[in-house]
Amino acid sequence: MSQGNSIANTFDANLWIIKRQTDGLSNADSLMQPTFRANCLNWVLGHIVVGRNRALVLLGLEPVWGDAERAIYETGSTPLLDAQNAVPLERLLALLELAQERLAEKLAAASDVSLQAVVYFRGRDQGLGEAIAGLAWHETYHTGQTELLRQLTGVDDKVI
Repeated sequence: MSQGNSIANTFDANLWIIKRQTDGLSNADSLMQPTFRANCLNWVLGHIVVGRNRALVLLGLEPVWGDAERAIYETGSTPLLDAQNAVPLERLLALLELAQERLAEKLAAASDVSLQAVVYFRGRDQGLGEAIAGLAWHETYHTGQTELLRQLTGVDDKVI
């Protein structure tokens, strides 16, 4: 399997989990804030969209949203406590789907050689495939948080 297909499969598996963990949840559910130092499900999903945006840009593709929406979901942003500032859950899920389509198509067509191209990302030169694989790993970390954040809503249905 090519590196591009392997990375695309990681993004696809994460989306599969996200869909199951958000199934049946409302936008209000996604905004429930944990009592411990963490952020709500809505922020985690928006943060995943931010990462997918970075992967799209690295691959020379159009990002799925602009700077204004993205800013509240960046690393180090303040906790998302105001529903007025949040992107609705349905839109976040649609953006993840759109990003998935673009990533899967581009990564499936990418050769291992093209993914060795050197890019400057996160303060250093690295291979394009390495940079995108790093973003997929980071996304996987946050995807794991979605199970706990689903439980926070009171839904305990063993989705996965």
